Amino acid sequence: MTLRSYGVRVHSTPPFNAPAARRLREALGMAPGHVAYGLQAQYGLRIGPETVVAWERGLRAPESRELTALAGVLWCSPGELLGIPHSLREHRIARAMGADELARRVGMDSSTYRRMEDAGRWRGNERQTAALAEALSLTPRELLTATGRGQELTELLRSAATTRWRAYVRPLAKMLPLPRRRLEDVLQRLHSDYHARMAATSSWGASAGSGQSGRDFLDRIEEHFWALVSG
Repeated sequence: MTLRSYGVRVHSTPPFNAPAARRLREALGMAPGHVAYGLQAQYGLRIGPETVVAWERGLRAPESRELTALAGVLWCSPGELLGIPHSLREHRIARAMGADELARRVGMDSSTYRRMEDAGRWRGNERQTAALAEALSLTPRELLTATGRGQELTELLRSAATTRWRAYVRPLAKMLPLPRRRLEDVLQRLHSDYHARMAATSSWGASAGSGQSGRDFLDRIEEHFWALVSG
């Protein structure tokens, strides 16, 4: 996630796990002053003990550079100091990976990758998307959230269920690193389930709620999709 202030792009801090920071410090037998000294001596960061305490109480959160340095002082990975990451940037930081390294691993120009990360919108091709998921160890669902394409998935699934499902296999394959055959099976099942519900509407003796059943299915189609993918 990014913010804009007076026309300047400002990155929000990653989700910081304050209790973990305190627990790791105490396990090493260190006081906040020792952490502050290590941050300055090892990383050149002028951060006082009061700031370390504020981090541990959840009153403030370290910025990206501070988080990496704090992990170094506490002898842990940055991921151990984070809550559940959501954005690409948060997943990347959790794995102590630089933007240039990640861009190289997905086969993309660094500046192109940085623009996507800043915007929170992934535009890589199918091969790059699969490489991204592998590099960051993302599940398909985590990948979808990190690339900011949840709404796009919902729209594609609704179209696949109500029209010609085969036309949506390729667009979905570009979004999610799933086997084509698996995607085909899932989309065909969604299409069949939706039309079975709608067919009930026109059958003799159909209940008044049959049409609503079809609409409810579309409203929850992403939930149905993930259930079929994991089933």
